Amino acid sequence: MKDYFTSIDDVDQRLRRENYLPSHEITSTIYLASRLGKPVLIEGPAGTGKTELAKCMASVTSSELIRLQCYEGLDESKALYEWNYRKQLLRIQAHSATDADRSWHDIEEDIFSEDFLLERPLLKSIRAQHPVVLLIDEVDRLEVEAEALLLEILSEYQVSIPELGTMKAVARPLVFLTSNGTRELSEALKRRCLFLFLDYPDIDRERAILRSRVPTLSEDLANQIAVFAASLRGMDLKKRPSISETIDWALALLELSTRELDRETTLSTLQILLKYRSDIDFVRSELTRQRSDGLR
Repeated sequence: MKDYFTSIDDVDQRLRRENYLPSHEITSTIYLASRLGKPVLIEGPAGTGKTELAKCMASVTSSELIRLQCYEGLDESKALYEWNYRKQLLRIQAHSATDADRSWHDIEEDIFSEDFLLERPLLKSIRAQHPVVLLIDEVDRLEVEAEALLLEILSEYQVSIPELGTMKAVARPLVFLTSNGTRELSEALKRRCLFLFLDYPDIDRERAILRSRVPTLSEDLANQIAVFAASLRGMDLKKRPSISETIDWALALLELSTRELDRETTLSTLQILLKYRSDIDFVRSELTRQRSDGLR
């Protein structure tokens, strides 16, 4: 198996070069996963950097990113592989027209061959001849029964196709599964993975993230944004602001030439942080009653 990293510090330094600021828990989990050949199950609220981490891992390891976006109803034909039925039908018709004496067994061997196989993300990641990061995104959106599609890959790094046999990974991929925790995942899936929980960052880390992603942002304004975002996440909202939304807010504030947060600017730009009318109305009512943390 390819050695992707020489140490935990190596993981940390390479992620930071991609402007991803990891915790020690993140870097140690990734290092151990790469050394042990284990997938990583990343769980946490939406917008905490789970998918971004997998994308950065593809970049720092010079790997192709192959993404399987999970959804309710996802089946084998969209996740693993399927046969090119139209091409198979054309081949059968051609055989019937030109070689009527061929047995069905011979035709079947022909049409269920590599030429008619359509790779989907899971099979593509296994058959790749080069380094791959496989991202299985929002795995909690799958039905419990559909998780069985993943188990062979997560444990053996192989795919079994009845007509062609078992295909084993040539270059074992780095595998990341993300979950927003909308349902409990099966024990069978969990025990095949190392577990990593990503929560919203604390104020210091979010300030550092903002300064990293928006270099022209002042230290003072970055701190005010981080403090205000933390206060919003402590409220009873339908959707708390994600890290990417606080970055968008920082960029918007710079476009407005904002040097420090004030009530008027905050009220007029809440729609960048909050995506439900009820949340916006609730926060506006709160801001009219008291000064929010981080506002001046």
